[in-house]
Amino acid sequence: MNNASVIELRAADLNSHGGIVCPSPLADMKVWNSHPRVSLDVARTGEAKCPYCGTVYRLKAGEQVAHGH
Repeated sequence: MNNASVIELRAADLNSHGGIVCPSPLADMKVWNSHPRVSLDVARTGEAKCPYCGTVYRLKAGEQVAHGH
């Protein structure tokens, strides 16, 4: 698998820990035929790359993550 796509996220798209799970419906991936589920921390640096498929999840410009993430 090598999507190598970039998915721009709103802060509201992140879970309560400031992350996202890949494979993600936001990336138009079907969970049943993708790689194992992996949690990615987006809040810490503003983006994270999936080690399985290479999809990059990035906060949209100007999005702010609530404190505590």
